[in-house]
Amino acid sequence: MAATDPWVDLLAGDRSLLDRTSTAERVADLLRQRIIEGALPPGTRLSEESAGRALSVSRNTLREAFRLLVHERLLVHEFHRGVFVRVLDADDIVDLYRTRRVLETSAIRHGPRADAERIAAIDAEVTIAEKAAPQERWVDVGTANIRFHQAVTGLLGSPRVDDIMRRVVAELRLAFHVMARPREFHEPYIELNRGIADLLTKGEFTEAESRMESYLDIAEAQLLDAYRQIAR
Repeated sequence: MAATDPWVDLLAGDRSLLDRTSTAERVADLLRQRIIEGALPPGTRLSEESAGRALSVSRNTLREAFRLLVHERLLVHEFHRGVFVRVLDADDIVDLYRTRRVLETSAIRHGPRADAERIAAIDAEVTIAEKAAPQERWVDVGTANIRFHQAVTGLLGSPRVDDIMRRVVAELRLAFHVMARPREFHEPYIELNRGIADLLTKGEFTEAESRMESYLDIAEAQLLDAYRQIAR
C-alpha cells in the first residue's frame, strides 16, 4: 500500500503521541480513534510496512496492536492477504444496538446522580454537530454524534463502561459507512440529540430515557434497511 494513502499520513501525524515507553495498547488506541473518526473505512487494508513506518514502531508492536483490535472485532486478519478494517453485517448491527440499549438507557436512569459537568459534556457535543452541519462537514457531525453517545454513557462515571462504549462506537462508525448519503443520515439526528440533551439539562430523565429508546429503534431500523439494500 502506498505511503501516500490518507490514513498513512494521519498515522504519521500521530507519531508524536507515542514515546519510547509506548505499548501496543497505545498504538491500538490511535488506530481505534482513527476508526471512530471515520478515517479508516471498512475494507481498508492496513499494511504493516506503511503503518509501522508512519508511527515509527516495530513490526512486533504493530502486530500486537492489530491482534488487540481483531479481538475487539474492528480488524480482521485474512490468511495470505493481510489485515483489514472489518466489514460489518446485519447481525452485528442488531447486537450493537442491543448493547447500546443496555448502556445508554441505564446511563440516563443514573442521570439524577451525575454531576453537572457530565450533563454539560452531552450538550457540548450537540453544539459541535450544530456548528459543523452548516459547513457540510458530515464526517465531523458523525463524530460528534458518536461522542454524544459516549457522553451519555459517561453519566455512569464508570471507567469500565467508558471502555466498553469506546469499543461499541468504533464498531458503530464502521456501520455508518454503509450510508451512501451522509447528510441525509446524520442531519436528522442533530435535532434528536438536541432534544435529549435539553431534557437532561432540565432534569427530565424519564422522558429522556423514553426518547433514547425510540431514537435507538429508529437508528437501528435505518441501518438494517441500508444493509438489506446492499444484500439485494
